[in-house]
Order: sequence, then structure tokens, then C-alpha cells
Amino acid sequence: MKTVKVLTIASVLIMTIGGLTSKAHAYGTGISSFPLEVETKLISAELTGITSTGGGLGMQARFTQKINEKGTIDAGLGISGGERSARLFAGYDIEIFPDYENQPRTSLKAFIENSKEFNARRNILGLAPTFSKGFTFWGKEAFPYISIPYGISLNGSSSTYNTTLSANIGISGVIPADVGPEKQLTANAEAIVGLKDSFSGVFFGVAYPIE
Repeated sequence: MKTVKVLTIASVLIMTIGGLTSKAHAYGTGISSFPLEVETKLISAELTGITSTGGGLGMQARFTQKINEKGTIDAGLGISGGERSARLFAGYDIEIFPDYENQPRTSLKAFIENSKEFNARRNILGLAPTFSKGFTFWGKEAFPYISIPYGISLNGSSSTYNTTLSANIGISGVIPADVGPEKQLTANAEAIVGLKDSFSGVFFGVAYPIE
């Protein structure tokens, strides 16, 4: 019940803010598949780059919180150049199977986005099955992942809709940096491949824990 209320409030905020702003842009899966401790809260700064037509460079801010053993929420906004310069988002990732022995972690992420693309206002609702697995690289553990976001995009300007599909391939892990006792920086890198009515691009992010 608590989770439903959180998502409802987030959705209302996104729709409200989305109607007032035209300079936000968000991308990617983020670190919702990373094995966080319950109640962990992170703020991420991400560099974004769209390589498709109408693309551009930008920055993004993302808030992520592990709310229970199975669920992680995130939300954010950004600024960007190009024709896709307006987007806000929120998501809820729920674990279906854990990362255990040879079994990869499997989760389903529900998301909502409000964007302005090529002078058209869009609302996107979707689901993204996500698979991740922990590996050791040079003595450090990292978590490669792949996510397949599928959504329904509603065009507010023409009152039409279409479906979108992309493949997001990335990796996340802890950066060995001194940021204080019991704190650590988490970084991720991701490539997005547009498959149907979606864009291709890359982004890099660093997340810092907050109280």
C-alpha cells in the first residue's frame, strides 16, 4: 500500500511538472538493478548523449531509493541540447528472481515519462524486463545488465499513440574513492540501442549516498 501511494504521488508530480517545463531530458535504466541495502538513498549526476537524429549532449540528475528487499524507486530530470530536450521520469523496479549462483537477477521495471520531442508533448508508460549478474573484474565486483524497455507513447499534440522499444546495455559498480566513512560512490555506464520509434545514445553516471 505504501509503494502504491509513493508511485501515485510521483506520477501526479511528473504530470504536473511536465506541463510546466520544456527543458528537461532523462535517459536510461540507472542503477535500480544494483544490489543496494534497504533504505539506501542515492543522488546521481549523469552525462547523457543522444546519437540519433535530433540528438545532443546533456546532464541529468536522478534520485534512487531501495524501499524494501524487492523494490527500488527512482525519479529524475535533466537538461539537454537537440530536439529531445524535455523529459521527466519515474520508475519502480521489482525483483522477481535474485542473483544467485548461475542464476541472473531478473526484475521488471514499470516507468512513466513526460517528454517534449520535436515540438510534440509525449507521455510514455512502459515496462522494462531487466537482467543483471555480478562478476569480479580485476578483484572488484561489477554488475553488467541488459534491459528491454517497451512503452506506449501518447502524442499530446496530435492525439495519437505508438509503441516504443529499445535495448539498454550497461554495467554498474563501486568506485574506489575516499568519500567518508561507510560511504561509497557507485558508477554506471550504459548504451541505448533504439529498436522501434526510440533513440540511440550513451550515458555515464556517478551516484553519491545521502542520509
